[in-house]
Order: sequence, then structure tokens, then C-alpha cells
Amino acid sequence: MQLRDYQKECIDIISQKASGRYLVQMATGLGKTVTFANIPRKGRTLLLSHREELVNQPKKYFNCSFGIEQGKYHSNGEEVVSASVQSLARRLERFMPNDFDMIICDEAHHAAANTYKKIFGYFKPRLLIGFTATPNRADGARLNDSFSEIIFKRDLKWGIKNSYLSDIFCRRVDIGYDLTNVSTRGGDYAPGELDEAMADTSDAIAEAYRKYAKGATLIFAVSVRHAEEIASKIPNAVAVTGKTENRAEIIKQFSERKIPCLVNCMVFTEGTDIPLVETVIIARPTKSDSLYAQMVGRGLRLHPEKDKLNLIDCVGVTGKANLCTAPSLLGIDLKNIPKNKLDSIEGEFFDLPEKIVKASDTPQSWIRNTEIVDLWAKEQSYNLHNVNWFKMPDGEFVLSIKGKKMRIPCQDELGYTLIGKERISMQEAFDRAYSELCEHYSEQKYIWDLGSVKRWGNYPASESQISVISKRFPGLDTSELTKRQASLILNRIYGGRK
Repeated sequence: MQLRDYQKECIDIISQKASGRYLVQMATGLGKTVTFANIPRKGRTLLLSHREELVNQPKKYFNCSFGIEQGKYHSNGEEVVSASVQSLARRLERFMPNDFDMIICDEAHHAAANTYKKIFGYFKPRLLIGFTATPNRADGARLNDSFSEIIFKRDLKWGIKNSYLSDIFCRRVDIGYDLTNVSTRGGDYAPGELDEAMADTSDAIAEAYRKYAKGATLIFAVSVRHAEEIASKIPNAVAVTGKTENRAEIIKQFSERKIPCLVNCMVFTEGTDIPLVETVIIARPTKSDSLYAQMVGRGLRLHPEKDKLNLIDCVGVTGKANLCTAPSLLGIDLKNIPKNKLDSIEGEFFDLPEKIVKASDTPQSWIRNTEIVDLWAKEQSYNLHNVNWFKMPDGEFVLSIKGKKMRIPCQDELGYTLIGKERISMQEAFDRAYSELCEHYSEQKYIWDLGSVKRWGNYPASESQISVISKRFPGLDTSELTKRQASLILNRIYGGRK
């Protein structure tokens, strides 16, 4: 297979690295598997996959002995061994710590889990290389316990702008489901409960198809029943499940436009080569960034008959759940967006960040933001020193004071941020900012120190606070505002100026 320039560059970087543990970020559709299959090997190699269906996928890219370590399959000293994390974690006694010169960890954003740490702690490879397509997320688990350095990055934006991936038009369609009471299992919605919650959505999904789909359409459903029901409501559509035979012929007819729509249940999420997909409809709600990216990735292939991918997110009520939608592909979350503003978050892919920033620029979101920051800091075990940071949708932290803005960029997967040209830990960035505030802005402490605000913040907002806020936002209900909430709004309005 002819490697692309960026794949060669990635391989060259890995080949020149000394022994160590490194992370590579490469977007879905840019060829992670092809890339790691072509890394020069100096000894035996272990491939780790999080999902069992991915264990066999890399085999076609290796021209050497290839073993499987999963379920009923056991390896036998092959040059390359592909294993599911779950199986290998229970079979470590079958291997010696020095059996593998190199370990390749696919979907490495899961490597914070204990099963991975158990495997990484047992083996002593020359190189441990993690590959992930998941973008930087300030609310994700840090991987600094498993990897020391990010050595290569090519994200979705880079892939689209450099014409390796299709551009995207994004649309949100509310089809009326309610996931409020659906529990989480293994980091995503519990399959059985999810299927039940989506039971009456097939008509709405078919209507979304009729209204918004263009050309060859791929729909992701939550179950076999769901897929078959949706397909029955769309003329000439075909449901494809794990039991479907003659799948290759169905894909061929779909690519030749003889079948207008394929509805599948977890069949086309990974590794399936479908030449032409013009519309992807996500009717399978997920909290998993990687699964969402894999579903959308089926439509990112370039094709002469396609201008751009038409991406339709079927959304509904999710309660506190973090449902993945198009902004997730950019590492942006919608936690801080008022519900009445969510419908505006659609359109051209690269226009989404600006729309999200505008939608989050409301008094309600300013108040909500403090809760988000506090929860994030607790989950990440960071000390914010009671500083009144505002968390932007892309994970950047901003503090407005005396007409100036202090910024800390989003942390990367290893928990580091870039201040100027210096790469430091996120905690050190917060510590430095606090020291600077104490030294240069102590007289403005009432603006940036939430600790002092908390002491009196639960009292009702003062008349003067309400007067200023009401003039700026005439329709805002100020009857239950506390002093703390009013202070947050005023500080956001005036950027720290008095």
C-alpha cells in the first residue's frame, strides 16, 4: 500500500525515538492502522485493541505470522500478536515480560483504565506507542501515567483542510427520545435501556431522512430491531446487521446507487470500506467520542460525486448526560449551552466553534460555568486556588481582570498546556496564574477570588446589582439571583473593570 506523506512522517518520527512511551493522535479516516502496520519492527509486536471486533482487523496489513489473543483464540509465538485488552489482562502468565519489543495500543484514550495499566506494568517493551483519534478534551482522563510525550498530531480539522477527508455540513434534528433515566455501562449508554428509550423513534428518523438526507445515506441504529424498523419505513432501504449475509454485494449495490439507504446496527462503525456515503444519520446516541467519530468517519472518505458529508445528529433529552454530536469531533462540548440555544449549533463544520461561543455568552451560562469548572477541577484533582476561571467550550480557561484577559489553553491528553512556547502541567499553569494574581492584582481580589465571594454569596443579590443586570438583560429573571451569581454576571459583563 502506498503510504501518504504524513503517514511516512509519523513512521519516521517513531523510528527515530529512543526507548519510551509515546502518544500519536491521528483522526479517524487518516489511516492509523496502515500507519502502525508499517512501523519497522526489531522484534515481536503486540497490538492492543479496546473493542473485541477490532482484534482481527489489522491482520490484512501485516505480511508476517499473525496471532490472535481473544476469547477462544490463543497466540503461539507469532511475530505480531493482536489481543483484546480484556482477554490479555487475564492471560499475562502465558507471556514473559520481555516477549515484545514494541506494543501498539489502538484507541489509546482508554489507557487510563486499570486493565491497560496492568498490561503496561507487566511488559517491558522498547517502545509503547498509543494511537488515538480522539481530540484534546479538557474534561477527559489524563494519560500521563501511560505515555510521556505526544510526538505526532494530525486531527480532523487538518485532514479536511488538507483534502484528505471530506468537509461536513452539520444538522441537529430532535426526534423526541429521552435518555434521562438510561444508565451508563462501560462509559456509554446501557444497550438494553438505550434500545427501550429509542423504541418509538423510527417514524421521526424516517421523516428526518425524507427532509434532510441527500444521496447515498448510512443510518446508525441502536439495535437490530431498531435498524429493521427504520428500514421498513424508508422506501428501498436495507437493514444490515451482524447476521446479514451477502454484505459485500449489498455495499456494492449501495455504492452504485441501486440501494439508497443502509440502516445498520454497529456493523459499519469500524473498518468497513464504503466508497460513497453522502449522508450519515446518527440515530444511535452515544457518550463515546471514539464511537461517534467512527460512525461519522464512514462518511469522511472523499468521492468525486460528493461535495461534502451531510451529517445529521438525531438528538433528544439527555438530562446531565454528555451526548456526542458534531462539535465533539472538534473537542468541543455543549455543557454550557442553554437548551434554547442548542438548535443554532448547526451548519458548516468550521463555523460551529464561533456559534458555540456566541450561544454560551449568556448570564445563565456564566453562572452555570462556575459549576462546570468546580466539577472539572474535582475530577482532575486540580487546585484552582478559588480563582474565578471561565471555561470556554474548547477547554481554554479565561479570567477577565482590569480589562485584560489571562488565558490558559486547553490541556492535552497528558495533562499539559502551552504557555508561550513552554509546555507545563496544567496544575503548574494554575499555580503560576494564582501567584501573578496575588502579586499584581491583590487590590482586585473581589473580582478573581471566588473564596471571598462564597462567604456572602448565598444572600440575595443587592438592588444595585439587580438594577445594572436588568438594564443589560431586560428579560432576565433576577428574582432568585444570589450575590455570588450577580457578581459573576457583572464581572463577565465588565471584564473585571469597575
